[in-house]
Amino acid sequence: MVTQPGLHDNDLVLWTQLLAEVLNHEIVQRLKAEHPHVRYAHGFLIQQLVEAPRPVGEIAENLGVTSQAVSKSVRELEALGYVDRWSDPADGRVRRVALTDKGRAMLEATRATRAAVNAELAEALGAERARVAAATLKAALEARGAMALVRARRLPPPSMG
Repeated sequence: MVTQPGLHDNDLVLWTQLLAEVLNHEIVQRLKAEHPHVRYAHGFLIQQLVEAPRPVGEIAENLGVTSQAVSKSVRELEALGYVDRWSDPADGRVRRVALTDKGRAMLEATRATRAAVNAELAEALGAERARVAAATLKAALEARGAMALVRARRLPPPSMG
């Protein structure tokens, strides 16, 4: 991807994107030891269920995708045992989704993996440089007006496919 590294030395967007790609791939690969069918896109749906069960339509709205895309991912995660889905007792047309114990275990495994990678980066870079890098990236998100989306867990996924 980077054929002329000197040309891109100060390209914050490029280096952030490349680091995100590398870290996402690494975390997913580590998770596959315990959860062999996990995919990066699953994390966006899982994050919607951290606090409580949600209707499919609300998940779709939060992620900026169609209900059909969410339903497809829910069916996949349900078949893998990570989520449960049921009709809302107050309105049978509404389908609610919740994490199962296995889904919560995957969430905890993801958090532990991310903590391990953060510790490895702090070791490699030095704790202060790692802290400053994290603060800088957070400030960049704030500068782009994206922190409200982050806090609300409403960042759109690259694809629900």
